[in-house]
Amino acid sequence: MMAKATIYDMVTERICQILEQGEIPWRKPWVTSERQIPMNLKTRKEYRGINIFLLASCGFSSRYWLSFKQAKDMGGMVRKGEKGSVVVFWKWREKEERDEVTGKTEIRRIPLLRYYTVFNLDQIDNIAGPEEPETETFEFSPIEQAEQIIKGMPNPPRITHNEDRAYYRPSQDKVNMPPKNLFKVSAEYFCTAFHELIHSTGHKSRLNRSGITDISFFGSHEYSKEELIAEFGAAFLCGAAGIENQIVENSAAYIQSWLKKLRNNRKWLVTAAAQAQKAADYILNNKTEEG
Repeated sequence: MMAKATIYDMVTERICQILEQGEIPWRKPWVTSERQIPMNLKTRKEYRGINIFLLASCGFSSRYWLSFKQAKDMGGMVRKGEKGSVVVFWKWREKEERDEVTGKTEIRRIPLLRYYTVFNLDQIDNIAGPEEPETETFEFSPIEQAEQIIKGMPNPPRITHNEDRAYYRPSQDKVNMPPKNLFKVSAEYFCTAFHELIHSTGHKSRLNRSGITDISFFGSHEYSKEELIAEFGAAFLCGAAGIENQIVENSAAYIQSWLKKLRNNRKWLVTAAAQAQKAADYILNNKTEEG
């Protein structure tokens, strides 16, 4: 195998060459369900606002939810020991108030935040959800060298395949990946997995990187920098696995999209590449010399 420094330099150079060509369309490399927004099974109303995030982040396979009473009314039963999830809503209360200057009485509407508990259909017995259209799937071809990189990572996070979303959750030190058969190209599965694993190297138990250990909001500078690091790192690991030729253009497009958030400040390419090398070395268990 080519020396790691040469691979990193080669991949960085190729990504930069592609960036110089102008606008590159980024494509999502896996197929997702058309209908993913959480919904109440009884009312058939989709949850809105923050409730979409609260429920979608729970990791269940079903999009349907019911309160304990709703489940019972429909002939189902929440399994013993199952923990419910919170959804919130605003309730308006009318209150009479007297204006001390004019003496007139006015009706004010005061918002009150309320919450209730719901359970996912996966937690309920004797109720079947409606049939959903089947998601297109593809034949997955394992890439041994890429699989060995994932298996060989020291102190790895937990990896699940519970949702058709890819993410790293620092609070649980968990990577979730879409099922392998949702990827049109097998190499893209590994590139996506590498991206999330690079994120996981920022955990306090590993490299303790601020983009992961500190709270960063979507689209913020810190978030954008972390995404640059993750995608550069993923490209480096794909290079180490010998599959960089199949994914480098999509990686460049993704990097380009986050670079725009940083006002196309090219110095972040150098900074991100350096931090990505450190993260890739961690996953590859490469011992680097200090000094």
